[in-house]
Amino acid sequence: MVADDMACNPRNPRPATVFNNANQNINVYGDDVEVDYRGYEVTVENLVRLLTGRLPDTTPRSKRLLTDEGSNILVYMTGRGGEGFLKFQDSEEITNIELADAFEQMWVKRRYNEIFFMIDTCQAASMFQKFYSPNILSVASSLVGEDSLSHHVDPAIGVYIIDRYTYYALEFLERVMPDSKKTMGEFLTVCPKRVCISTVGTRTDLFRRDPNKVPITDFFGSVRRVEVSDNFVNVSCPANLKAGGAQQKKVKEKFSICRPVAY
Repeated sequence: MVADDMACNPRNPRPATVFNNANQNINVYGDDVEVDYRGYEVTVENLVRLLTGRLPDTTPRSKRLLTDEGSNILVYMTGRGGEGFLKFQDSEEITNIELADAFEQMWVKRRYNEIFFMIDTCQAASMFQKFYSPNILSVASSLVGEDSLSHHVDPAIGVYIIDRYTYYALEFLERVMPDSKKTMGEFLTVCPKRVCISTVGTRTDLFRRDPNKVPITDFFGSVRRVEVSDNFVNVSCPANLKAGGAQQKKVKEKFSICRPVAY
């Protein structure tokens, strides 16, 4: 979800690119980036519907969160916020209560195994204060009553291009490989106050594992776990499905799952 199309903004001197610093070393809008919701599609309603799965039947797969009880989910939010809210499009806002209730619906509907929640905004820690669902690890760029600060200006466009917490988090993640031994505990300390200026807040009480023993590749790096089973399941349709008349109808009703799937 990208509310502002920065890559194609007329003020962008390098169209179709977004860099993390003025030296333009890392293009964070590369060919592997897929934007499913952009511009005015980014609303509080669409975010809640996406998380909870309450979407119209006509919604394409690219706009769905296709997760289950075995999925680890990274939720990263950034923008303008305050105590207990994050703004959307300067016209509406999502509150920490609404976000907490959305995560609870996800847990009840078995839409996640664990969630890592990151937020970079002013008074960011207020956004995870109301969480009450299990298996959520949270980190915020600032405590309640503090502002999150920007890192540096790009003179080519005359604006600050990245926040301090996100800058140092990205710097850390750029060194993470699929076989990395780094842990989530290390990631929670990437931006001490001497460089962030604001105080990074964390919440671990809802998370059942020790963050210092959780590989960072559980949430970053696209490493998927594979469960190997020695049991065999016959998913082929029975031979008598080709029978005619009443017998065919009876068998088809029993094995109604044996239908061709269209994509």
